[in-house]
Amino acid sequence: MSREIPVRFCEGGGVRFPSATRLVIVFSHEADARRVMDVLPKRFGKYGLTLHPEKTRLVPFRRPPYGQRLKRDTRPGTFDLLGFTHYWGTAQKGYPLVRRKTARSRLRRALKSISEWMRQARHLPIEEQHEALVRKLKGHDGYYGITGNGRSLDAFRHEVTRLWRYWLSRRSQRAGMRWEQFHAMEQRYALPRSRVVHSVYRA
Repeated sequence: MSREIPVRFCEGGGVRFPSATRLVIVFSHEADARRVMDVLPKRFGKYGLTLHPEKTRLVPFRRPPYGQRLKRDTRPGTFDLLGFTHYWGTAQKGYPLVRRKTARSRLRRALKSISEWMRQARHLPIEEQHEALVRKLKGHDGYYGITGNGRSLDAFRHEVTRLWRYWLSRRSQRAGMRWEQFHAMEQRYALPRSRVVHSVYRA
């Protein structure tokens, strides 16, 4: 396919994502998008490739009018790519711009993985648990810590904190750890604050 149609992938804004098997094509006119959507399966089929029926779709992603409040049925669509949900938001100055947040499925998957680790590691010394959780939080921020995703990062850290107390409360048959006890422990073993690592505006 590359011998006939040159395809250029642009990682704009200085943010580099890992190699992907997903492709987003943007069109100015809906008619063009529908025409390509009809031809693409046949085109891929010539090279023994197929499109995933549940992940291939047309999304209305037009820029919303400046300063106009949209009704629910006229809002632009959203799409998930590389772990982020892309959607139209509003800048501080009021103009529309594309924003990104951690995809809900990825957030659930990450929390489920950490909860399972905490369950298995709940009897380890607090120092070891803390060191591991710090690494996991920094690793999460290292990928998802992009401009505009601060709310999702904070939500992830909050849930990790809640899960940590939950599994520490199940280290024995005694009464669970109260929040007062947990906060006192946090004075020594504080988890790092969520941090934006990558700027999508810095070239």
